[in-house]
Amino acid sequence: MDVLFQAADRTTACSRWSTAAAEVDFEHCPPLRPFPIRKGKRLAPGWWWSATTGRLVHYGSAAMRLHVMLLDRDPRVSGLAARPLELRWRELGETRMHAPQLMLRLADGEGVLADCRASQELTQRQRSLAAVVGEICGAVGWRYWVLGPVNPVYRRNVTWLARYRHPRYHGGQRLAAALEDTFAHPAPLWDGVRAIGDPLLVLPALFHALWAGQLAADLAAAMHERMLVWTQVER
Repeated sequence: MDVLFQAADRTTACSRWSTAAAEVDFEHCPPLRPFPIRKGKRLAPGWWWSATTGRLVHYGSAAMRLHVMLLDRDPRVSGLAARPLELRWRELGETRMHAPQLMLRLADGEGVLADCRASQELTQRQRSLAAVVGEICGAVGWRYWVLGPVNPVYRRNVTWLARYRHPRYHGGQRLAAALEDTFAHPAPLWDGVRAIGDPLLVLPALFHALWAGQLAADLAAAMHERMLVWTQVER
């Protein structure tokens, strides 16, 4: 079992998977190759600025962009990279290969490879590939995720909050403390905002805090001015 990736000198390196999984920081590796532009697709490949890493993450489809956004908000994730490696193995006398769309580093140090699917149902070929890649990851103490469709209301809410993910929307320590105090107990969003001050200043900081997990709300329901918001004690 081998793995290909870009080394620090930008050359393509090949190593034993068991060795590289323990020694290489794949979350810092650039994409092994860019995602192609395909005719008929509604979304062209692009780049997502990650609040988790402070760097750009490449994506190649709408499903992948969605999950890059969601993982960027996931408190379990400390590192995120797009297609930084390609796995190669022998099966029935033939060389097989697969470049998972995402590599994640979890806060506890565990590695995860992931692929993003637009449909909940997998083809037989996709299920077979997922089983093999899952075994490959499990052999080195990693995990493999197949990420599918997401609740549309939750998706829209997180997409809105993602506009405020950059630290420039934090608003400063004084405003952050005011938000924490005002929403120490669940309170309607608009009531809390007006109690703090100018909504034009408070709302961006509130949305940033909801993105970052310092404040919480039921994001599975539609966002509105009366929605309950509360301080998130633990993430």
